[in-house]
Amino acid sequence: MSDLYLRLVNTSVGRTAAQSLGLPAPAPLKRLKRADQPFIEGEVLIGAANGGKAIATLGSILGASAATLHHASESNRLADSSKAGNKARPLDLASDINQQFSALVFDATGLKGPADLRALYDFFHPTIKKLGSNARVLVIGQNPASCRKAPQAAAQRALEGFVRSVGKEIGKKGSTANLLWMAPGAEKQLDSSVRFFLSARSAYVSGQVVKVGKGNAAPATNPVAPLTGKVALVTGASRGIGAAISETLARDGATVIGLDIPPAMEELEKVTSAINGKALACDITDDKAPKLIADFIEEHFGGVDLVIHNAGITRDKTLGNMPEHFWDMTIAVNLTAEELIDEELAKRELMKENGRIVCISSISGIAGNFGQTNYSTAKCGVIGYVEAMARQLKNGITINAVAPGFIETRMTAAMPVTIREAGRRMNSLSQGGQPVDVAEAIAWYCSPASNGVNGNVVRVCGQSLIGK
Repeated sequence: MSDLYLRLVNTSVGRTAAQSLGLPAPAPLKRLKRADQPFIEGEVLIGAANGGKAIATLGSILGASAATLHHASESNRLADSSKAGNKARPLDLASDINQQFSALVFDATGLKGPADLRALYDFFHPTIKKLGSNARVLVIGQNPASCRKAPQAAAQRALEGFVRSVGKEIGKKGSTANLLWMAPGAEKQLDSSVRFFLSARSAYVSGQVVKVGKGNAAPATNPVAPLTGKVALVTGASRGIGAAISETLARDGATVIGLDIPPAMEELEKVTSAINGKALACDITDDKAPKLIADFIEEHFGGVDLVIHNAGITRDKTLGNMPEHFWDMTIAVNLTAEELIDEELAKRELMKENGRIVCISSISGIAGNFGQTNYSTAKCGVIGYVEAMARQLKNGITINAVAPGFIETRMTAAMPVTIREAGRRMNSLSQGGQPVDVAEAIAWYCSPASNGVNGNVVRVCGQSLIGK
């Protein structure tokens, strides 16, 4: 459904009215237009606190981009910024800065204690106002869980509060801020995540923290179609977010098995035929569903690389008024079915090496929601499932989750207008997301280069003002 308010406040008359009334004036988000679009363009400034371990890798990634790269200079606390490589031009942060930046990238892995946090101020204070619209802030830190000393863990954990606050300050311009917590020695695993968070693919992802581990060595792939040769199963694929996931994975080269309930077959076949995929009619709550799905995969493909658990339902009632079948069905579809399907695929060894499992949680599973005790319970259970399975999976298989916030779908279009408008504005970007925003995050998880991304839950919510 079209956001009329967003369109209105981006006219000259609407913008003036919004300013005079103190209303939010969200900027239109720039999303990916074509698969071969450069992940970042324009002027990019990179910096590092002294002792930074990722600066050379970041310089190499950005040096290969279409951006004009600068590094911070003339600051004792940021001296290691010069290690960004010879493609980065020095920029004195104490001088007049004339550039408008499309991204600010900072390596904070060298922070050893609270006093070192001053490097954040030295880098961002003179530059944050120089960000253009739809710009990106990306900070790389060290996972606090890997820090041996408490002061270092404090400084590294402090980055989370910093990034979340920055995201809220720059969101009105359509800009985002995110944090990568890198495990020691995991520099080689940064590439896919840096490219995602600096690109238009992450337009509706802000204020998020992602853990990047060592993982297996990433294989060489076609950058335009990194999923070429992969087989993907997408449940709930007939419309909305599921259809967008299917289309995005197919765009990136995957062959998609779209699954949905038998009554949705007409819509499902339209989706799968448009992307040269296969349609599978199945009620995932049926006792025979896991075997039926596994049989189909084995017969047609011999195995599967990507499993996207997107199917979900809501059955809303306050707890005291909720009939038991509302509770049972919501848990069965949103949580239990995922576990049973994965168990069957694992038992029959149909999940291929370096495979990817992605589950859909929800902001409701993080913050809770009135009248959704069943749904919130299930979606929070998804998070627990992902975190536990990430420690158990072998053969390079990873599992992650996305937690969508307010996404423009048929379901949100049917909401009362006041609730719909509140949902759209209650985030740092002051607008709803699109199904493709969820799909792009899933495509990043599924990339062969994302081996080090495991056990994460990323909110695709424009940095919702509720929840963690």
